[in-house]
Amino acid sequence: MKVSEKWLREWVSPALDTQALADQITMAGLEVDGIEPACPAFSGVVVAHVVEVSPHPDADKLNVCQVDTGSERVQVVCGARNIASGQRIAFATVGAVLPGDFKIKKAKLRGVESRGMVCAASELGLEEGSSDGILVLPETAPVGEDFRTWLELDDSVIEVDLTPNRGDCLSVRGIAREVGVLNRLGVTAPEMADAPTTLDERPTVELAATDLCPHYLSRIVKGVDVSAPTPLWMQERLRRAGLRSIDIVVDVTNYVLLELGQPLHAFDFEAISGGIQIRRAQAGESLELLGGQKVDLRDDTLIIADDSGPLAIAGIMGGASSGVTENTASVLLEAAFFTPLAIAGRARSYGLHTDASHRFERGVDPGQTEQAMMRASSLLVQYAGGQAGPIVSAGGRDETARVIELSAERIERTLGVALPEWEVVDILTRLGMTVHAEGNAQWRVDVPSWRFDISIDADLIEELARVYGYNNMPVRHPAMDMAPVVRNEAIISDRTLRDRLVDLGYQEAITYSFISSELQHQFHPDAVSPELLNPISSDMAVMRSTLWPGLIKTLQHNLNRQQSRVRLFEIGQVFNGSLDALSQDKRLGGLIYGSRHPEDWFNRSGEVDFFDIKADVEAIMALGGERQWRFVQCEHSTLHPGQSAQILDGETPIGWVGALHPSITQALGLKSNVFVFELDYSSVTMRHVPSFEPLSRYPEVRRDLAIVVDERVVLSDITDAIATVAGEWLVDWRLFDVYQGKGVEPGNKSLAIGLTWQHPSRTLNDDEVSQWVSAIVETLEDRFEASLRR
Repeated sequence: MKVSEKWLREWVSPALDTQALADQITMAGLEVDGIEPACPAFSGVVVAHVVEVSPHPDADKLNVCQVDTGSERVQVVCGARNIASGQRIAFATVGAVLPGDFKIKKAKLRGVESRGMVCAASELGLEEGSSDGILVLPETAPVGEDFRTWLELDDSVIEVDLTPNRGDCLSVRGIAREVGVLNRLGVTAPEMADAPTTLDERPTVELAATDLCPHYLSRIVKGVDVSAPTPLWMQERLRRAGLRSIDIVVDVTNYVLLELGQPLHAFDFEAISGGIQIRRAQAGESLELLGGQKVDLRDDTLIIADDSGPLAIAGIMGGASSGVTENTASVLLEAAFFTPLAIAGRARSYGLHTDASHRFERGVDPGQTEQAMMRASSLLVQYAGGQAGPIVSAGGRDETARVIELSAERIERTLGVALPEWEVVDILTRLGMTVHAEGNAQWRVDVPSWRFDISIDADLIEELARVYGYNNMPVRHPAMDMAPVVRNEAIISDRTLRDRLVDLGYQEAITYSFISSELQHQFHPDAVSPELLNPISSDMAVMRSTLWPGLIKTLQHNLNRQQSRVRLFEIGQVFNGSLDALSQDKRLGGLIYGSRHPEDWFNRSGEVDFFDIKADVEAIMALGGERQWRFVQCEHSTLHPGQSAQILDGETPIGWVGALHPSITQALGLKSNVFVFELDYSSVTMRHVPSFEPLSRYPEVRRDLAIVVDERVVLSDITDAIATVAGEWLVDWRLFDVYQGKGVEPGNKSLAIGLTWQHPSRTLNDDEVSQWVSAIVETLEDRFEASLRR
């Protein structure tokens, strides 16, 4: 919301400079995004009168003009097509400095002396781009007066960033109310008399959706001159608020929108067939909007229609067929109260965002529709002529007041400070509320119609705090409990888990829980997860069923910024199932991409592979102590068929690890393999609590076996078989070599395994160990057709 400071000070003018005023608004909860001048700096420009215009003797497209500046009569050469004698103009005298440090000097154009320049709006910074002609001023503009002073261009525009709950401040009136409350000043609204009712013609209105539109006003104004110029002061106020002037009818409705916060719409009355209907859209109906876009209407959309079909999407945008054009002579004005739920999300669902929808979504004061209608009618008749009919009202205002109980004890308990009773009443009264005393230090508060955000006593206390001043609140430090924190030894803390991953070279990512439906289908084709009815964008339409899409998007973001080695992890929620049977689970996900080692002077090379990420997962598992972790070769729709494994804890699946499927990698434009893992968080953070066992004082005995097996045999199956027959004193095993090549038949592989035995109370002898080794060899021969490598 952009607010002209001079316009605001017509309503309320505290004894503060611009910066102090902006700081005060910010501290009251209405954050000021910036302050900028209403117009670029220039000097030496005056209001002048064009006395005479004659053709240039030596140029067809130039005119020689005699201009009265109020202090002298000067000659100037001008090429504007719209210049004419009798006009009031903005004239840059010799010595003037225009925006861009452009200095005006005496000159000769085709042999004719020119002393000054007739200015266009764009040359003064009052219009973007290039103006079609010179800026023509009203006939009442005082000749000789400084143009900048006359148009009050030494003004500041304050841009206020409002939170969604403060829709009441989306107007000059709303901001003025806040400034008045903060400075204990009264707010003086301009006189808003109604246009005289000189017609008896009334529109026929049928209000069929009172739940979405409780109150609808309409009025016919005939004999309107759409070509009438919009007053310059109104154009300026619109410009400073970020709106461009279009025509007098649209400008008036926009002006009232900015002034009072009430959106209005003007229809071409002659384009309306029959009566006005406020109803929900019907299946198959469509509408071409003012911007030229054609939309197919849904049955949850509130529309304004006539007997022939839709005229406008209520509270959002009008249709092209009933829009005001240069040929319009009769206007139907609309001022309505549409409930926030009737408009919320509808504009975005059609790819639209308008000033009207922005306000209706947040809530518009239902008590000001009639005043806004009268204000717009009065301005329209005053500047565009015409005759106004009576205001026709359909429905009725909700007169049910919101009443909230409040007590001094509740205020003190919440804020930590006891506010004087008189100040509580004073602040609430200045906020527009009616306060009734109810016993000792208790009140009953009636909330005004424009404060949609106030519904409980906590809201009132928030208002008291911000108006009283957060800086005036006492500083109190929270009491610190110095008792030691009890930690469960069977649970691995978040900090420990994060530290382990950081030690492994990973960086934590935090991604959105919402992804696009296309990405969801790409990574998890069979997923069922909640879809958002009103997503922020199409890229955030579905709740994620896995962490991998967010991590992949983060990888792409880094690759686009020349980060070729990426290791990421995320701890977050995933969602599976429909809303009535939703499963919300916490997961740990990770991703690696690029080179195995960071670039250094060792010149170590090589891309990461499956075993790199498997080793990282094993390092995470090691935090859990002696758990029954296993990797089982298994296929997953998102992972490479030959480089994927399911992770089991005993017989319970807890996650996956592997390379991203080549089809997904190719579709995403990734040049190298991406390796990912995802684990159930509760399983990962469970820890086996260790118990003390004394160290054996007796020597270890180690035997090395080199066995040849089929290359498809999995190592975990071999080690499981060894564990069943190796005896209870086997304390360790290690795979220290894998070989394929000369001496080993094709299709086979040689595995070298070191086995270590140790007895806690005696020395093991060779016969015992030899028996175990023989049993191991025999078992491997039987189960895997293994043979000792010679």
